[in-house]
Amino acid sequence: MTTPLRKDAARNWERIVSVARELVDGGIPLQLNDVARRAGLGVGTVYRHFATPEALLETVATPCLEALAAHGRQALTETDPWRGLTSFLFHTVEAQVSDAALPPVAASATDAVPRTTELKESVASAGATLLARARDAEMVRPDLAAADLVPLMCGIAHAVSVHGGSPADRVDTAHRYLAALLEGLRTTPPSAGATRPTPSG
Repeated sequence: MTTPLRKDAARNWERIVSVARELVDGGIPLQLNDVARRAGLGVGTVYRHFATPEALLETVATPCLEALAAHGRQALTETDPWRGLTSFLFHTVEAQVSDAALPPVAASATDAVPRTTELKESVASAGATLLARARDAEMVRPDLAAADLVPLMCGIAHAVSVHGGSPADRVDTAHRYLAALLEGLRTTPPSAGATRPTPSG
């Protein structure tokens, strides 16, 4: 069990994460000394909370990973295998283009924080199970493997970054690209309105 932080330590933690969030959203690489300066805190204070920039970046990405894990659990309750898979993938690609902290954390082969590993495994497990269900129902190409999902989602996210535009434009572009990709992965004609489910939450 994690020991709760004292009120002053909790405030410092929140301030550090808030500053880091602003830097990540601005496309500025995280440097702990820089975060300390911007947060108005001592460098030692920042290092006591986060030993490395990677640990801080993963903490910034944690809410997004938690939301994705929750979406994965919800998608697993969907009785239609295709709808469950596509709903999960739309949430995933939307997160990839909406939260700048997620892509580098998702792509990293190693994690600095155990919670990050736990969440990434939860998301990956949900994706693999959803894909297996759709494949068993012969709704998706049999040669599509679970290991293909992350590269495909990252590829869409990269294409969206090249396309540019406002945050809303990027999400819409990601949805269009994923809808086109799914048309190529599906083995049976989609029913009306099933090609592009609207993510909830």
